[in-house]
Amino acid sequence: MTARLVRHLGGRLAFGGDYNPEQWDEAVWREDDELMRRARVNLATVGVFSWALLEPAEGHYAFGWLDAQLDRLHAQGVAVDLATPTASPPPWFTLAHPDAMPVTADGVRLTHGSRDTYCLAAPAYRRAARALAAALAERYAGHPAVAMWHVHNEYATVCWCDHAAAAFRRWLRARHGTLDAVNAAWGTAFWSQRYATWEEIQPPRATQWHRNPGLTLDYRRFWSDEALAAYREQRDAIRAAAGPERPITTNLMLPGYQTLDLWAFGREVDFVGVDHYPDTPGTGAAADTAFGADRARSFGGGKPWLLVEQGTSTVYTGDRTLPKEPGEMLRHTLGHIARGSEGALFFQWRQSKAGAELWHSAMVPHAGPDSRIFREVAATGAAVARLAEVAGSRVHAGAAVLHDADAWWAKDTQGRPSPEPDYLGTLRRAHRTLWEAGVTTDFAHPRDPDLSRYALVVAPALYLLSDETAESLRRYVEAGGTLLVQCFSGVVDEHHQARLGGYPAAPLREALGIRVEELRPLAAGARARLSDGSTGTAWSESVRLGVPAGGDGGSAAETVAAYTEGMLAGQPAVTRHAHGAGTAWYVSTQLDDDAYRALLGRLTDEAGVRPELAPQARTVGGDGPGVEAVRRRAADGTARSWLFLLNHTAEPVHLPPSALPGGHDLLTGHDVPPDGLILPAGGAAVIRQEG
Repeated sequence: MTARLVRHLGGRLAFGGDYNPEQWDEAVWREDDELMRRARVNLATVGVFSWALLEPAEGHYAFGWLDAQLDRLHAQGVAVDLATPTASPPPWFTLAHPDAMPVTADGVRLTHGSRDTYCLAAPAYRRAARALAAALAERYAGHPAVAMWHVHNEYATVCWCDHAAAAFRRWLRARHGTLDAVNAAWGTAFWSQRYATWEEIQPPRATQWHRNPGLTLDYRRFWSDEALAAYREQRDAIRAAAGPERPITTNLMLPGYQTLDLWAFGREVDFVGVDHYPDTPGTGAAADTAFGADRARSFGGGKPWLLVEQGTSTVYTGDRTLPKEPGEMLRHTLGHIARGSEGALFFQWRQSKAGAELWHSAMVPHAGPDSRIFREVAATGAAVARLAEVAGSRVHAGAAVLHDADAWWAKDTQGRPSPEPDYLGTLRRAHRTLWEAGVTTDFAHPRDPDLSRYALVVAPALYLLSDETAESLRRYVEAGGTLLVQCFSGVVDEHHQARLGGYPAAPLREALGIRVEELRPLAAGARARLSDGSTGTAWSESVRLGVPAGGDGGSAAETVAAYTEGMLAGQPAVTRHAHGAGTAWYVSTQLDDDAYRALLGRLTDEAGVRPELAPQARTVGGDGPGVEAVRRRAADGTARSWLFLLNHTAEPVHLPPSALPGGHDLLTGHDVPPDGLILPAGGAAVIRQEG
């Protein structure tokens, strides 16, 4: 569906951002017209936070100002991503429907004064959101400026109110059928929690100590489904009024927490749209860009997607927001496009002079166009404009990291024996290690029916695993795949009930040729020394080779590295097992960085997964990738491809003909010289190659 957007943009990739003209006067609009031309802006997201202006009183719409803005943008050659402003209900809605305000897990009902002050399960909110989406679609279905529809903004707000409780009980009936099934799934015989009526079931609100993990997991699943249902309602209202010509999506967040099952959203949107803001500066931001972009592409099944928001100079680091360094805006933009985005949008066009986000970076900063940031915006827009021929091409990966919302939610529940290793950190580490090795990586859901397209699959954090999924992974190995499973995986089933008879799930034990008998978390800062000279941190396990008599059958794994101290001395820490035509590895601790890097290097070599650039061309002093290389390939079956090269170092890099055998650089318009390419310090190139 991104193809429809690209066609509306005249065959070009998208470039622009959130545009809020209602914050400014006509003199600023005139300057915006000129500056957008200078920056090569061709797509503006309009209306995201405009509910109060579009519907100043319930059921009374005021579209005149939006008519004028869309007409103006169209006259300037700027297409519109028209948003439904339902993430920020206006004050009148709060007064009319106080029961629709969100309630925290502690029982506190929030009031108006910020964005996201609504409960997705409140009937009044859902009615108002559907009505507004339908009204916008009826009004602007035929407007020539509208290139796509943008539902809501960053679904994330969770509520624990009585509306949510009632919706949760309906969801449980549909999922489990009977109260007996709910009680069995949640293990309510423990702590006298057995439910006798549906009305007794409440959301996992604040309580004396640990919440029931099965209930908590199901509530996370329910809330994601509730958000998806809210999205579908608006999408369907728009489709009914506006028809199928314009694609519809929403902007998904990629934060350090997990509210939504993004795989499920990826199946419902016309194309995946994400917002991405790195949370660490420097090379870490480049790695996080790749981490976010590879997830976005994967959620959409490998199809082209769109970066809907990024910051021109925004790096969130917890207690402060850091700026980006010169050149990073371009490299981050190209990093997303290299990994499948059909353009790059920012939040927002012009930095606000008032309001809660007045310090959020923007394409036109407070300093105005005579500024470093706007000059870089214009240069980035010019670069994106040169990449039109890349549209529609695909990224192919030989390795995948398994990623599952259920496993994340389950691992986040209370009562785990240790906070380490955490889900997101483990997932990031696996991806970053492959990124540093230059390996293009997909994410895959553990239930993906076709993992065979990957030579290597890494399962860094599969805490939760169903029998069916475990069997699927076993078959993947048996058919010739290489699988790496890391510690504390497969220890609970889909109901968050512990595996009996040893870990992980039985089919996976057969593939791995091991049985985990005991979990032994390490003290904070403690290390486990291994026989190959490496160390483990955070976690250890008592692992037995093979399976017990009368168990699952199968052969025993071989020990690659063993523990050397304490009760685990001599027991396996890292194992390897040939199963069918493939190989399964197990790591029962959190390996140190060098050992983990070496292990993944060995696995990629053995699986035949190769980087786009040889290590000597890619690494330029110190740690990290030096030059990042990602290839997009033509979707029409031809041999044409585009190699994106991003120099993350402060030195020029020479790529000799052995590393880069010719091609044409779209950014400079020049062919690669016969003696190779000089990639400037902090610079980039996009090389078209044939064959």
